[in-house]
Amino acid sequence: MNKKGLTKKGMDMKIGFIGLGKLGYAIAKHLIDEGQQLVVWNRTKSKTVGLKADIAASPAELLGQTEVVILNLFDSDAVRSVMSAEGGLLSGDCKGKIIIDTTTNHFDAVKAFYEMFQEAGAHYLEAPVLGSVVPASQGKLTVVVSGKKSAFEKVEPLINKIGAHVFFLGAPTLATKMKLVNNMVLGTFMATLAEAVVIAEQVGIDKKEVLDILAVGGGNSGVLNAKREKLLTEDFDTHFSSALIYKDLHFLQDLARELKRPLYTGSAVKEMFALTLQKGIADQDFSAIYKVLKDS
Repeated sequence: MNKKGLTKKGMDMKIGFIGLGKLGYAIAKHLIDEGQQLVVWNRTKSKTVGLKADIAASPAELLGQTEVVILNLFDSDAVRSVMSAEGGLLSGDCKGKIIIDTTTNHFDAVKAFYEMFQEAGAHYLEAPVLGSVVPASQGKLTVVVSGKKSAFEKVEPLINKIGAHVFFLGAPTLATKMKLVNNMVLGTFMATLAEAVVIAEQVGIDKKEVLDILAVGGGNSGVLNAKREKLLTEDFDTHFSSALIYKDLHFLQDLARELKRPLYTGSAVKEMFALTLQKGIADQDFSAIYKVLKDS
């Protein structure tokens, strides 16, 4: 779908935004830079520093000031808390509101979220995003959306401010399941590249030269393009953490179990990223799997 500019009415309308981790902060700041007015809430209030946005005291208060709310949280437990805890979204006036959930959830949790928001009179859209901090800061994420089409069409101009590529899959849970499939590819590519670099270095090839050769050979990919500098400098400041890819691959195992089929590469790579938990670096960027393999 092509990008569409927000209408003047859409630009004037305040949008709620909950979840200001590194990815959420980047998305929120980009929307503000695009002229969108935001009302934000984050459990840790200090993470709102630097955003030119109104700050709500609770998710329910935020909902009262907005018609559309974007969520960008760590996992389904965090989404459920924002919904149901004291002062949560479901304690506010949900009638007619649209919730855009960009969190990578468990597909079973997503089913419950649809039901809970529907009972409260709100429209829920699952809209997980593909990409990390840099494309988020440029409005160049990929967004995969499921939910009621009429609700999607109302907020499509806003979603187009977040993503350069937007795919509407319709049926509930499909967007979430597609995100998990994508992250199997993402995690597998990252682990393969990291191991390839480690092996090439051990036989005596300079790391920069290894990366140059991979970039024009079998390793040429969006993952290498995005993580090349991190592998080269070993600066693993977090854009997308190992903890997140580990979580997503665990959810994918649950999906494979539901489908009654084995999960070969996804399961093996999940266990590789488990090593980052063991080493205490799961909060670092998932390209830090290179460091684990190099030190092993």
